[in-house]
Amino acid sequence: MKQVFILLTILGLFSCNQKTQKKTTHGEWIKGTEKEQITTIEKQFRGFDNAMVETGYRYQELYWAGQDQNWEYAEYQIKKINIAIENGLERRPKRAKSAEHFLTYVLPKMKKSLEKKDTSIFNENFKTMTINCNSCHAMEKVPFFNVQIPTVRQSPIKK
Repeated sequence: MKQVFILLTILGLFSCNQKTQKKTTHGEWIKGTEKEQITTIEKQFRGFDNAMVETGYRYQELYWAGQDQNWEYAEYQIKKINIAIENGLERRPKRAKSAEHFLTYVLPKMKKSLEKKDTSIFNENFKTMTINCNSCHAMEKVPFFNVQIPTVRQSPIKK
């Protein structure tokens, strides 16, 4: 009984102490006015480049999912590519015109090819998707971002 009393006393003192201390939040490195803080956060999210890093990763995952005939994982990657690009467009709407064909035609066609559950159909559509990636990069004046079909598996995910 004495131990329970001591424990309750300690917890009570701890909770009292918590109320009197200044509340702090994570992210104290974000300084300035609210507007300056939002600018700092936006800078951390950056523009479209982070969206493309994620898209590149998922592009590779999509390819290997197709090679493994892991159609559910492939569909998952298509959804995530779509989300990554849409999120990037929210930050950089000036890229929307270049991405429109990719989002409205290329990805849906790629997704539809998964229904066939046929690697040769998948590979043909993946080639088309790759060509469209490079076309988009050319429209955005970054043709030196030359996407190639993966040759080395980096992912530990395998069916």
